Amino acid sequence: MRRRSFHSESPADQREDPTQGSPRSRHDDDGIEANEVVDSRFTRRDWLQASAIIGAAIVVPGCASALRPTERPTGSSMTKPNMLYDVIIIGGGPGGLAAALTLGRSRKRVLLCDSGPIRNAAAEHIHNFVTRDGTPPQEFRRIGRQQLATYPSVEVRDVRVESIAGTRGGFQVSLEAGTVEARRILLCTGMIDERLPIEGFNELWGQSIFQCPYCHGWEVQDRRWGFLVSPAEPQMLVHFALHARGWTRDLTVFTGGAFEVSEEIRGQLQGAGIQLETAPVTRLVVGSETRLEAVELANGTTVPCDVIFAHPPQRQVELVRSLGVALDDNGYVEIDSMKSETSIPGIYAAGDLTTRMQAAITAAAAGVRAAAMINVELTMELASSGAI
Repeated sequence: MRRRSFHSESPADQREDPTQGSPRSRHDDDGIEANEVVDSRFTRRDWLQASAIIGAAIVVPGCASALRPTERPTGSSMTKPNMLYDVIIIGGGPGGLAAALTLGRSRKRVLLCDSGPIRNAAAEHIHNFVTRDGTPPQEFRRIGRQQLATYPSVEVRDVRVESIAGTRGGFQVSLEAGTVEARRILLCTGMIDERLPIEGFNELWGQSIFQCPYCHGWEVQDRRWGFLVSPAEPQMLVHFALHARGWTRDLTVFTGGAFEVSEEIRGQLQGAGIQLETAPVTRLVVGSETRLEAVELANGTTVPCDVIFAHPPQRQVELVRSLGVALDDNGYVEIDSMKSETSIPGIYAAGDLTTRMQAAITAAAAGVRAAAMINVELTMELASSGAI
């Protein structure tokens, strides 16, 4: 069987990721060792059956693992001494934590690498996450790690991943202190938010400047809202402005002079009672307790404002860019919709780095799904080879 391999030569500094490309180089490699697990290829029917098994396991009573917390797993993680981990997860946010939990409960040996600082560190609380609504981001992570400690096959390290090399079934991951190996890689690195070059923007980020009204809209309902439209997403002007009316009737849209606003759109905004300002934004006025007071424009206008919603440009962390996984037109990692696998076999991705629909709870759900599919694939491979 011919296998594709890749190598990432450039070290990836994950510290630039608040949570957590280059052209891909591939060559053919048929060097499968005699005792190596065969690289099984599953059809769509196989994956549908696997999904059904996962769904059944979720709802059937008594399906929880009988492994006691003090026991050492004896499954796939013990079948090949030089393969230290079944899965290495990169990124310790909601997606990575949820994936590690799922794989730990599946008795897979997991290494979760988290270099920090976290992407939502500026936010005071996480919202719209059932049972954790209003939890500070650092506390959310503390609870997640505490729960992972129940599972002896899961290891968490505060360490930066510098590079990844190898092929599906045998990846070499270079850390700050040594190299480890794994059968699969799961990327949960989030995205890097580019701060806009406007005075006051950095200071107010996470305090009075937010991205998601579902995460922060309730706390600022009926206040004076501003929407700073990204030049890259002019189509969001009407969409966001109109649906934001569910939280406030006092809304001003700022285009920053980056694009022309048609008469049709002007009419829609005016009909909804939404104010439109097209002059460039020069300064965000910071008041007491690091809160927004007003938005100053290049034409001399000052617009009183309590909060700003903005969608600044985003980019992938350097590690993801160096791997050369395929990205879509918006810069998000392309994944198989069923398996969560990237364009590089054996490397998976889950969470914000794959979608513009970004929230803690959706990242966690994506982590669970990816982990479940990885577990099914690993277990089926080991079973087909007679290793378990």
